Amino acid sequence: MIDPRLPKFDWGMRVIAVADLLNDGSYPDREPDALLAGAGTVGEIVQIGRHTETDAPVYLVEFPDGSVIGCLEEEIARAS
Repeated sequence: MIDPRLPKFDWGMRVIAVADLLNDGSYPDREPDALLAGAGTVGEIVQIGRHTETDAPVYLVEFPDGSVIGCLEEEIARAS
């Protein structure tokens, strides 16, 4: 059994994408590998869930264009 990691970020926290976030197939209305949010884009965490296989936190981040993207901890950082 894998020990669950505690979330590093909280709901409502402003975060920044540390790399380009690309469509991994989660957005069927967008082309595969389409840019969803560019590196440096600031968003807000609107929900925190868990990856079913790894039990790692997954953050739903709302970006300025209204898109909500599931992000792993290594894909975001606290915005200053």
